[in-house]
This record gives sequence, structure tokens and C-alpha cells, in this order.
Amino acid sequence: MTIGGLQKLTLIDYPGKIAATVFITGCNFRCPWCYSSELVLLEKIREQPKILEKDFFDFLKMRRELLEGVVICGGEPCINKELPSFAKKIKKLGYSVKIDTNGSNPKMLKDLIDKKLIDYVAIDIKASKKKYEKLTGKRINIKNIEKSISLLKEGRIDCEFRTTIVPGLLKKEDILEIAQWICGARKYYLQNFRPEKTIDPKFKKIKPYPDKYLLEIVKAISPFFEICELR
Repeated sequence: MTIGGLQKLTLIDYPGKIAATVFITGCNFRCPWCYSSELVLLEKIREQPKILEKDFFDFLKMRRELLEGVVICGGEPCINKELPSFAKKIKKLGYSVKIDTNGSNPKMLKDLIDKKLIDYVAIDIKASKKKYEKLTGKRINIKNIEKSISLLKEGRIDCEFRTTIVPGLLKKEDILEIAQWICGARKYYLQNFRPEKTIDPKFKKIKPYPDKYLLEIVKAISPFFEICELR
């Protein structure tokens, strides 16, 4: 695994747990609003300082009395074939493991769940079905996204669904379509767009939606979910 960053303490990224977040480089999407270009774009990945796996695990060994969980995010961690062994090493140290994923590799996701190598999943639903390729900047096998959604809706693992709402790309009608698509999921969070260090520089100039508008959307889709909130 190529580690491009480490947040040594987070109280918000892993619900209910004091955690650290490890950032894995590489991604198969090119969402223009993404604020982690240093983990996605090859030219920036080359320049990004790396953390040795040994140093990362030495850190976890020293923090066992303070931390409860580890969040593995990216980039997209599920494109890495080393992910299962990486998660297994973390579990062996006594930590709970959460992964953040775009859901494009349901086979990897299923393997991690079947082998009990992860305890929590956050899946980013980028758009309604018809807009997926346009918004992610890549050719997408939408069936893989659907397989990941169905897998998580089985309820075998604690999970959440979430969507970042970018003005000009997504509006209320799109979120209603997504809500109908993932209906049956327990938790769905809407996240406001943040115009900072985006992959496409033009997105730095986009003004986020006002919270009032997003809260109206939350109210409209809340009947589809047990928990539906704005972050």
C-alpha cells in the first residue's frame, strides 16, 4: 500500500470512535470537485511525501491505549489488491476498521465483509445513475455501483451512504432520484460542497448551496431512511 498521508486523531470520521485516518494514494474516478488531488492525480502523487507502512504500524502500536479505530480512505482504497492484508494487520492490533469507498469494486468490498476485515463502510454515491459518467470523469460500470449498494443494504455491516452536493452538477431532483435508488439504506448523509483545492480549478470559484436549500432536500428525502442528515 502506498500511504500518502496520516491524520493521527479524528473524532468525526469514524462514528462513535476515536480514530486515526490513513490516506491511500490512487483513484479510478476523476470527480472534478474532489479536494484530494494529491491522492488522485499521478503527477501530484509522485510529489506527495509517502509514509512507510512500518512507520504507520509502529504509530498504531504506540497509540493502542488512545485510539479505537482506523479509517482507510483515499483516493479509492478498494482498487488496491493489498487492502485485505493491510486491513488484517490493523485488526490484529485490536482496532476497528472503517473504509471510505466509491463502491466501484463490489468484489473487494464483499471479500472484506465476508472475512470480517472491516467493521464500517462509508460509500459515496456521486450522482444519479444517468449522471454517473459525466460527473466522475470516467467510464463507469454502473452495475458495480449497484452491486455495492445491494451488498450494503443487506445489513451485514454497519454503513452509511453519502453524497456531496455540488452546485451546477446536482440539484434537488438528482438527490430525490438517488434517494429512491438507495432506498432501504439505513443512513444517508448530504454533504455540502467545499470549494478548496479541487481537481478542476474552476470548481474553486463555485459558491456552495445555502444550508437552507440542503435542509429542504433532507426533509423531502427523510422518509426513505432511518437517519438522514446534513453534514
